[in-house]
Amino acid sequence: MTDKTTKTEIMDKTTFRKIFWRSFLLQGTWNYINGAGVGALYMILPFIRKLYPKPEDKPARISALKRGLAYFNITPALAPFPMGIASSMEEQNKNIADFDPSSINAVKASLMGPLSGIGDSLFWGTIRVIAAGIGISLAKAGNVLGPILFLVIYNIPNFIARYYGLKYGYELGGDFIQKAYKNGYMKIITKAAGILGMIMVGAMTFSTVTLKTILKFKMGSMSFDLQKILDQIMLGIIPLTVTLITFWLIRKKVSANKIIVLMVILSFALSALKIL
Repeated sequence: MTDKTTKTEIMDKTTFRKIFWRSFLLQGTWNYINGAGVGALYMILPFIRKLYPKPEDKPARISALKRGLAYFNITPALAPFPMGIASSMEEQNKNIADFDPSSINAVKASLMGPLSGIGDSLFWGTIRVIAAGIGISLAKAGNVLGPILFLVIYNIPNFIARYYGLKYGYELGGDFIQKAYKNGYMKIITKAAGILGMIMVGAMTFSTVTLKTILKFKMGSMSFDLQKILDQIMLGIIPLTVTLITFWLIRKKVSANKIIVLMVILSFALSALKIL
């Protein structure tokens, strides 16, 4: 490992503040292609620019930008933590010759599900409800402190989680990765993170892609419900098939807009034919 670029030179106070404030724009360009991937890249863009400032760094910078655009979806308040780890790993990727760049997105993907489960329960299901209860009760009584307290109670934990998530994600991430490489654990961690990430993607596909057939048919005196038959084979087989076909089209370089238009046309056609 070479120390041409140290952590203190890259993640200075100015860069830290830029990433912190940009984290509030994470979902500004949320879409069904890469989730909050654009916002995640925008968040750590100052760090990448500082990591690769020279003209000869352009190929490495482009690779880092492409990695930053990968699918990303997480409770916004907890996003700085995995992005801090990702920033630290990007730095390790520059400084360690045999670093595996694919491990960066593998670790990010593996953290999305567990952290979202915690974050959604804590911020959406607990803090927001408590803040809204206090704010609404005061607002109903005509007290101007109602909306103010709602914003204060909800946003103080939000700010704290973002600030310290970014701080410790970056600090702990780099130290942990260095130790993992020295001990030979990095390949195991990368593989495990990749498997966990794929499990989370599969779970998200099952829960978000809802597609069922209403097709029924008769054979003699017997009546068959095609959806029940498919469920006996494997639950979610239609959403899985559609997802795999979509993935295949993406691999074939078919644009996302064309895929979306195709899906809309097929949905209308199959619905009109009373198949879906």
